[in-house]
Amino acid sequence: MKLSHRLALIGVLIALSAWMLIPRTVKERKLVNGVTQIVETKREPIKLGLDLKGGMHVALGIDESKGTVANKSDAIDRALKVVRNRVDQFGVAEPVVQKAGNDRIVVELPGIDDPERARELLQKSAYLEFQITDKTSALERALPRLDAIAKSLGTVVAANTQSAGPGTAAVADKSLSGLFGDTAKKVTVNAKDSAKTATDSAKDSLAIASGGVFSKAIQRGDMPGEYYVASSDFPTIANLVARPEIQSALPPRKVFRWSNDSAVVQGNVYHMLYVLDADPMITGEAITDAKPQQDPVEGTVVTFQLNNEGGRVFKRQTGAHIKDYMAIVLDQQVMGRPPVIQSAISTRGQITMGRRDIQAAQDLALVLRAGALPVPLKVEDVRQVGPSMGEDSKRAGETAFALAVLLVVVVMLVYYRFSGFLAIIGLGLYVLYTLATLSAFDAVLTLPGLAGFVLSIGIAVDANVLIFERIREELDRGKTVRTAIDEGFRHAMPAIIDSNVSTILTAAVLYQYGTGPVRGFAVTLIAGIAASMFTAIFVVRTLYIMWLQRKQGAAQTLSI
Repeated sequence: MKLSHRLALIGVLIALSAWMLIPRTVKERKLVNGVTQIVETKREPIKLGLDLKGGMHVALGIDESKGTVANKSDAIDRALKVVRNRVDQFGVAEPVVQKAGNDRIVVELPGIDDPERARELLQKSAYLEFQITDKTSALERALPRLDAIAKSLGTVVAANTQSAGPGTAAVADKSLSGLFGDTAKKVTVNAKDSAKTATDSAKDSLAIASGGVFSKAIQRGDMPGEYYVASSDFPTIANLVARPEIQSALPPRKVFRWSNDSAVVQGNVYHMLYVLDADPMITGEAITDAKPQQDPVEGTVVTFQLNNEGGRVFKRQTGAHIKDYMAIVLDQQVMGRPPVIQSAISTRGQITMGRRDIQAAQDLALVLRAGALPVPLKVEDVRQVGPSMGEDSKRAGETAFALAVLLVVVVMLVYYRFSGFLAIIGLGLYVLYTLATLSAFDAVLTLPGLAGFVLSIGIAVDANVLIFERIREELDRGKTVRTAIDEGFRHAMPAIIDSNVSTILTAAVLYQYGTGPVRGFAVTLIAGIAASMFTAIFVVRTLYIMWLQRKQGAAQTLSI
């Protein structure tokens, strides 16, 4: 490579590194009070970890409000894996996720600027099921018993929409609908047609019977297993449906599920209640990937991919239910109005989220990829925490870093003289490139990471030591300075590559199987080694070439 090209590459990297390390204000899309807005935030080039800066502390416990958990320790162990996957995909670097006792999980997140979103993602169940709507008129047959049970419970149940169930927050303009299919086969629900059929159904349907609470409040929908409940009756019916006595009154293998959708007819709001087959065709456990997307026609969508076994099961099940209605149920809540299955569906599908913002789609995709929680979790404690390492520890780390650099500089200058000076220039660029690399990957610098940085400084000059010793050997053999430099770099290269690659492999293992500060140490070490190889081999060689060209025509002696 020509000298001009070498200098241009080094200059470009210096400019990019300086740009990455300059604090600046950036614009980002964020969810503010439920609305996605573009806000300006200050970007920190190097983020500090929990031990140096502090962050958010969340304690999660098992929520037994919906049922007793027999083996809490085993349930927490399984939930720990899901929570850790979610935190990793949430984009938080250097988190702490660990078990506390037999029934709690402690999560510590450095530098979180949206704590409410983090809390929601950590405790969200995200259990996805595909279920067929009831075709046997199970609810109509069970109405007399449901009315009798409601009467025995006192008929009027004190409830509010916050505790009424999954469908309480549904509004017409935030409905979700389902869309599934292969590459060329899709099943869709048209929003206009859905609204029209919902309106016609609400107009034409009458109370199923008379006399009882359920009979008066529930109206038939326009598809099997679908029922409408007026907004005025919703709190009472939703609270009754949540009672185990009511659920057990349905025929075997049938369940109630509220929709997150609602219909507005002549100014009145109707909530949708579905009776579904209890056995799902397939669950979200078969999902291998999920991604948010923006579609110009369908709006915000989440596409997902099933594994091969899940695709085979789903294709067989949907093939056996052609012309039936399939509900997409997330955390026991029906996502929009169930679409009709037109043909067998294999491994690809998508959930259409309508007018919901891209942040909601990103969160849904995240929890689908990470998997469903094996038990429901609740936030028991959340607070901001300060740095776990005191100021004295931070100063000690900074002092160690400064002393390490100073000692390396002195040794290189005293022992290798002018060549050592060239190595120090390369070392300065090494520090710049390493910090820029950490900034580019949004790495978090912890105290162990700082130790890895100090260690990589020694590794950085180690490559120069190998090169300089080889150059000395070539000079002792009577070779010219130019030839000695060329031979020194060429012969030292195998040893440099072998030693650095073995260290990178060790750091990669630490990153793969380590957690928290251990991963921070590994990331910093890998970035440092990559930068040290570039500066020792490429930058110092370029400096030698510049020096040789300036000495052309004169007797060349190398101070080494």
